[in-house]
Amino acid sequence: MGGSILNSMLTFHIVSIFPEALTSYLKESILKRAQEKKLVKFAFVNPRTFADGAHHKVDDRPFGGGPGMVMMVDPIARAVQGICKKNTKQRTRTILFSTRGKVFDQAAARRLAKYDRLILICGRYEGVDERVADHIADEELSLGDFVLSGGELPALVVAEAVARHVPGVLGKQESLEEENGSFPTYTRPPIWKPSPKGKGFAVPPVLLSGDHRKIAEWRKRNGVR
Repeated sequence: MGGSILNSMLTFHIVSIFPEALTSYLKESILKRAQEKKLVKFAFVNPRTFADGAHHKVDDRPFGGGPGMVMMVDPIARAVQGICKKNTKQRTRTILFSTRGKVFDQAAARRLAKYDRLILICGRYEGVDERVADHIADEELSLGDFVLSGGELPALVVAEAVARHVPGVLGKQESLEEENGSFPTYTRPPIWKPSPKGKGFAVPPVLLSGDHRKIAEWRKRNGVR
């Protein structure tokens, strides 16, 4: 499903069997203020709610054998369908976190900020039935070449990185590091001594000069875009 212009309200629907693992982080700092200003919204969907049977089972043994359990396709499919039924006109992107996914970066964050609704599917156990990737998710994302126990941490990373690109979330647009590159930063004291008699470590003199042109040049030389 496609996106177009930046939207003033972005809803993150996080599909997870451990929603309580996410809530405390979302109540702090930038994401808390963004929610208070009604620029972004977070909703949690537990696939157990859509699972069959008295025990609401969401996992089963892998076909072909092997260790661990695999998350089943049906509860996840029903969870996503339930989300999409609420507003069929919203520009939506469904993402599955996977070690085989494309590595998430700033370009992806800017792209995803153009949607009205992001559905973030968090896997657990030994993985998710491949039919989720093939027939439910629009794309698979990874944070890098390592393995985590679930998709909850990637969901938080993606949510914060994307939310920063929603107009009004940051106090100043200049706060986006990609505008000028990432460069070393310093604050008081101008000379720091780890111990009273030890060697002092000084802030680069150019940053104390008040010469904004030279400061900009220094940051450009020492930064990484």
